[in-house]
Amino acid sequence: MKQRFTDSFFYAAQGIRTAVREERNMRFHLCAAFYVYLFSLFYEFGKTEYILITLMIVGVLALELVNSSLERTVERPSPERYMTAGVVKDMAAGAVLIYSIGCAVGGILLFWDMAAFRRIFDFFVEKPWCVLLLAGSLAAAWKFIFGKRKEDR
Repeated sequence: MKQRFTDSFFYAAQGIRTAVREERNMRFHLCAAFYVYLFSLFYEFGKTEYILITLMIVGVLALELVNSSLERTVERPSPERYMTAGVVKDMAAGAVLIYSIGCAVGGILLFWDMAAFRRIFDFFVEKPWCVLLLAGSLAAAWKFIFGKRKEDR
């Protein structure tokens, strides 16, 4: 039976939803992306910087999806295939790590700006209630990333 084109979007969304629900690293990357975009508001970034940031973020998310799918594919192999499965999982995780390190370096190069650091500091000094809001959002992010999931209970 021929799959409808629109069905492929549904299945892709279902895969993303499953990864968010079941993969801690995916939830971590989503939270990190949120804070990157949030703090980018203190910078005078143009279209090019936002394109770079977006490409770095979606690249990490996409690699995390590939890594998670490979890990599930080779989970609990037969004893004779155990070593191969471990190597596949390690290599996929290594791909995410390498890309993430590259993105962190790119992020440092984009975000290391003493004038922007000063704007951020001044903003929170002038609006101390925003510090509480930020702390609350970080607590919520921690719970989202590390909290018990329905599947864990």
